[in-house]
Amino acid sequence: MRTMSVMIVGVGGQGSLLASRLLGTLLTDEGYDVKVSEVHGMSQRGGSVVTYVRFGEKVYSPIVTEGECDYIISFEKLEAARYAGCLRKGGKIIVNTQEIDPMPVITGAAEYPAGVLEELKAKGFDIDDFDALTPAVEAGSSKAVNIVLMGHFAKCTEIPKEKWLAALEKVINPKFLEMNKTAFERGYGA
Repeated sequence: MRTMSVMIVGVGGQGSLLASRLLGTLLTDEGYDVKVSEVHGMSQRGGSVVTYVRFGEKVYSPIVTEGECDYIISFEKLEAARYAGCLRKGGKIIVNTQEIDPMPVITGAAEYPAGVLEELKAKGFDIDDFDALTPAVEAGSSKAVNIVLMGHFAKCTEIPKEKWLAALEKVINPKFLEMNKTAFERGYGA
């Protein structure tokens, strides 16, 4: 099996680190060699955050280079555009259609660019875009967007849903587990 690469990208506070921990736990339980690397931008101030998850028979580095990534899971549209160049030919971007204004937009120095996903699609990128915020809110918390996205990504893998749910039980605080299971199921069904 060749080494597979997944990038989880978002904005600080969206839970991308928890999503990468879920994926890493699942893949380790499945017997893969797994390497996870977290890169924090200005995450505490709403800046870009990217996590690399690489897995296979033997993985030597957690870093994903340009044109190497199999999947990008993006919690926000601009983050999908920022990292699209990392996707390999035949790779896929799963993206939440939510817009989170970056600092230049917040300060009025710029406007949120229109048509971000349409431009990526026009360039030939395989984009699976959907609203992950609404099912997260319906599950009980807007903060569950990360788990909705992971539920949606789970369908791209050959790993049974029950194993994903078992990994969820390992990484989620028990008092939030049922809400996160609901969020996962909503993402899986999206």
